[in-house]
Amino acid sequence: MDRFHAMKVLVRIADTGGFAEAARQMHLSAPAATRAIAGLEDLIGARLFTRTTRSVKLTEAGARYVEDCRRILAQIDEAEASAAGSFGKPTGTLTVTASVLFGQIYVVPIMTRFLDLYPDVSGRLLFLDRVTNLVDEGIDVAVRIGHLPDSSHAAIRVGQVRRVICGAPALFEAQGAPREPADLARYRIIAATSAWTSLDWHFGTTERTTVQVRPSLYCNSNAGAIAAARDGWGLTRLLSYQIAPDLAAGTLQTVLDDFEEAPLPVHIVHPEGRNASAKVRAFVDFAVSALRSNRLLN
Repeated sequence: MDRFHAMKVLVRIADTGGFAEAARQMHLSAPAATRAIAGLEDLIGARLFTRTTRSVKLTEAGARYVEDCRRILAQIDEAEASAAGSFGKPTGTLTVTASVLFGQIYVVPIMTRFLDLYPDVSGRLLFLDRVTNLVDEGIDVAVRIGHLPDSSHAAIRVGQVRRVICGAPALFEAQGAPREPADLARYRIIAATSAWTSLDWHFGTTERTTVQVRPSLYCNSNAGAIAAARDGWGLTRLLSYQIAPDLAAGTLQTVLDDFEEAPLPVHIVHPEGRNASAKVRAFVDFAVSALRSNRLLN
């Protein structure tokens, strides 16, 4: 068995969600793809996929193994590029992660423009509202919002965002706008649990104030909380970039601006530091320039 080839087959099946499509993309027969996976399963002594007539899903062992394979294949690609004298030319697959809304609003257009400039690079975007482990999950670059823990990763600050409280103009016309944090008790609160799980809302920079809110509605997505606030149902607290389109359109407005906490920094982070590959160096330079020039972040 060609283990290197089998790893490529495994990753392609995981990406496409099916044996037939992966085989088609790799110009293989479906039985050949099946044999490659069977060989890997025999080698490591564990099932990699759970297969039914309708779906193919990675097992827990398979999910761990496929990320290891991604990392190994990327390292082989870089080694081959370096040996061929093309380490200075961006090539290979670039994996970038960010939170869901930030990724959709800012990272997608940056990535597509970058791929236009570097056609030998392919992109892989992972938008998750959780902190990812860059090394273990085979991620090249991350956009992080908030203060960073100490680590060996390289980090470049590209902007900042604010925690803001917002609601629809019609709501404030009917009920008036809160003048201080204690006034929040008069309003229905919409909690976006994907971004803000604490019911203790903090205010101020030097003189800190804390208000414990009692949400009337919990949403497991920021988009859901934004939609409810836009409809005038209540107030929600989110990050400024998440409601920037609504603020520009006038469908939402912020309140209690004078009581905001200190802004949260936005960084581009990558684990390779000075030894970063050409694709990572090129993307980091491109993304830093794009994000620093965005007036909504600076």
